[in-house]
Amino acid sequence: MRKLFSAVVLCAVISIAHAQELNCRVKVLHEHITGLDKEVFTGMERAINDFMNSRKWTNDQFNTNEKIDCNIMINLTGRLSGSDDAFEGTMNIQASRPVFNTNYASPTVNFVDRDVKFKYSQFTPLTFDDNRVAGSDALTANLPAILAYYAYTIIGLDYDSFSPNGGTDYFKKAQNIVNNAPEYNKVIYGWKAVDGNKNRYWLTDQMLSPRFATYRTFWYTLHREALDNMYNKPAESRKQVFDGVSKLLQLSKENPNSLLIQFFFNAKSDEMLGMVAQAPKQERPIVINMLQQLDVPNAQKYAALK
Repeated sequence: MRKLFSAVVLCAVISIAHAQELNCRVKVLHEHITGLDKEVFTGMERAINDFMNSRKWTNDQFNTNEKIDCNIMINLTGRLSGSDDAFEGTMNIQASRPVFNTNYASPTVNFVDRDVKFKYSQFTPLTFDDNRVAGSDALTANLPAILAYYAYTIIGLDYDSFSPNGGTDYFKKAQNIVNNAPEYNKVIYGWKAVDGNKNRYWLTDQMLSPRFATYRTFWYTLHREALDNMYNKPAESRKQVFDGVSKLLQLSKENPNSLLIQFFFNAKSDEMLGMVAQAPKQERPIVINMLQQLDVPNAQKYAALK
């Protein structure tokens, strides 16, 4: 019995040591929804939290301190017509990765998905199967499909930041979800090219497209070669980043209005501002000019650093 007990404890310790990949904090806002018990939304929040944090998304072993920090905030704005348990809203996805030799976490995702519609039944756990993405009920399957899509995207970006093109397998898993996504009487959006130019389809399409190979190369350089060495080699690391910005600008000119470029600066604009602010003033004008062209919404912030 003592040996059996020791084996059980050992298995528990190993299970804790090799934890799941995500450390995801979940919040569901429901101020716009009336006539439902608040416990419905508490249960929804708990179900999403369990889905993101308990599921094994890769075949790799993660220690607890290696988990990828991320946040998901769902803002429910209404109920779908004719249903008490079907909702619509937006989803804000954020993620980050630690930078070596610092206590700084570099943001990798800061994206708002505005095409979120799903059905949720209280006390029912969320389920997902990569081989049967659409499930038996499209609206019910849409929430776990969206969550799984962003889980794979977050993991892909994290892996890409540690090794060149290291996240390809996970972007392909995200693309599999896009290709087999739930469909329901023109109610579900965000999975198709015709649904707009800033949705899940285009994000994954561009991430895997050879046209955007420069982007993923820069993503690795930015994190592994520049940020992770910024403490010891600040000037050299900044130069690598600024050289990469010039390549991003060329990529943007070849692919105007690219979602991927916007996706980058949604997460990275403050980081870029910080790097420019630390550079000698004589180095700033050229990179500021490039950043103003790439990140138009923050052009005035960059201009203030001249």
